[in-house]
Amino acid sequence: MKLLAELKRRNVIRMGGLYLVGAWLILQVAETLLPIFHTPDWVLQALVVLLALGFLPAVVFSWLFELTPEGIKRDAEVTPDQSNASKTGRRMDRLIFAGVIALIVVVAADRYWPRAARVEAESASIAAAVPPSTPTDASAKASATDISVDPNSIAVLPFVNMSADKDNEYFSDGVAEEILNSLSKIKSLKVAGRTSSFSFKGKQEDLRNIGKTLGVAHILEGSVRKQGEKVRITAQLIRSGDGIHLWSETYDGDLKDVFALQESIARAITTQLKLVLTGQQATQLVNAGTTNAQAYALYLQATSIYARRDGDRFPEAIAALEEAIRLDPTYARAFARLTAVYAVLPSYSDASVSEAHAKVLEYAKAASALDPTLAEPYAALGLTYGTFRGKLLDQFQALERAIALDPDDVTTQFWYGLSLIKAGYFARGTALLDRALSLDPMLPNALRWRGTMYIHAGDLLDAEQVVRRARDLGMQTADGNLSKIVAAKGDYAEAVKLWVTGTQATMRGLSEADRQQIAEGIYGDAPARKQALDLLDGYLAQPHEQISQAIPETLLRLGQPERALRALANEQITDTGEVFALLWSDQGKPMRAAPGFDAFVRDFGFVAVWDTYGPPDMCRKRAPGDYDCE
Repeated sequence: MKLLAELKRRNVIRMGGLYLVGAWLILQVAETLLPIFHTPDWVLQALVVLLALGFLPAVVFSWLFELTPEGIKRDAEVTPDQSNASKTGRRMDRLIFAGVIALIVVVAADRYWPRAARVEAESASIAAAVPPSTPTDASAKASATDISVDPNSIAVLPFVNMSADKDNEYFSDGVAEEILNSLSKIKSLKVAGRTSSFSFKGKQEDLRNIGKTLGVAHILEGSVRKQGEKVRITAQLIRSGDGIHLWSETYDGDLKDVFALQESIARAITTQLKLVLTGQQATQLVNAGTTNAQAYALYLQATSIYARRDGDRFPEAIAALEEAIRLDPTYARAFARLTAVYAVLPSYSDASVSEAHAKVLEYAKAASALDPTLAEPYAALGLTYGTFRGKLLDQFQALERAIALDPDDVTTQFWYGLSLIKAGYFARGTALLDRALSLDPMLPNALRWRGTMYIHAGDLLDAEQVVRRARDLGMQTADGNLSKIVAAKGDYAEAVKLWVTGTQATMRGLSEADRQQIAEGIYGDAPARKQALDLLDGYLAQPHEQISQAIPETLLRLGQPERALRALANEQITDTGEVFALLWSDQGKPMRAAPGFDAFVRDFGFVAVWDTYGPPDMCRKRAPGDYDCE
């Protein structure tokens, strides 16, 4: 009791309380201001450590010394009649009270700042983080589509990364994408596709123009600030017709709380839009598939690489997903994303088609065993089955299963559309391309393929419009389509140039000089064609585990339909799509008339598909297993 009385007399307890309140207030202010100056995470961490280390010296100092009218003196030297401790104690009480009030004000301002001021400040921060777009960008997007606006519609823009560490951008993108995915499951709500919404990433675009471009009545934008294990997410709902902010909120938590934060945002949106939720959605909208925050972060890292089709970093994405599975062996979505990565891997690298297919089979089995409702494994299986002879029927069945599980999945709609086109069902395949573009109107590869179908239909005007849009969105292979369009206008020099750039990704085994020579053969005279054929002869004479689909297409365009058919029949082809669209078009008639065509369509698996789904657009059935495709 004597010690307690002495602690009170010397104001040691008051000093401890004053120090804690002051330190807490300093940290609250620092946490708000430091990210504005993009200070690294260690600055705030160092401040916490310094303040913690200073606590003990502060209370020891108050035990040993006392503040008197003559200044600071050792307590042992101060007589009772000289002591000023009680007056100092009352001052410290007032300071503690003032500090608590200031702390309450700071926290309240952060949480309950008037919405208009808060939105304006956050919008200014977001705007400062991205460069302005050019008028050309805006006009191109404004004309991208003309869709009537459904009042129950929304686009979720990529959230701005406000963290000091710019490598956290994958995390802010992932938070937005998870909310987008959860909202897209609500049947009464139309949600713009990810690719279209994320095409505005890094551009300070007028929200009214975005709403018009994407055909949505509302836009959700926001920011994510991640410092160590702390996460702050700010979200804002805007009415796109007039740019009015309808709702805004800031959510704070630890990294492990990110699932609950996403759920809170998604549920707030449904409340604002007065949507009725039924079934499982009434209790849970966002299902990340894991409760392990670290595994989830790795999944987001891999997804960011996959979404950008950054082929050079695919091994990094695979490693991240494998580590996520190690952390959570029941993480079905990580297994499913591995199937998708491996399915497209041969198209963006020199990976073996057969080895990638084996991985897809392995991970698809694991993913479906953990969660039979996932569509992604079946979609990936469908994509890879199409690269093997005799597996086309398996491809159709896998993709149909994926669509049955998730009818609004844009990627599955797109891949199934390509499979139909590949099998000669141009009308049905084109309809699915249009369906995919209605869900995600700025999906670059779907736009490029829609241009391909316009070219085969002889509609070069519409073809050029959508192909150039795909190119503006970063689809370099669209240059190959543009080469055909400008050649039809008589500009062969430009056609050669475009063909060379357009085949850079698909003809990886040939140098730029080789592709230049081939392009000159396609668009040049007889000697140029001979040089191009000699080059291809040398290339095909070498052993290859797989060759690009551009090789048989090039052989056909160089006037060698029989050799083009032999390449299709005898070589392992990657990216099997474009050459088959050519095969079933008017330009492919010489290949269909070449010797061995009937055997080819049987061996490759076309006949099995046609017997099941009916004859394709360019063929008629003479008898079971016998088709006339002249």
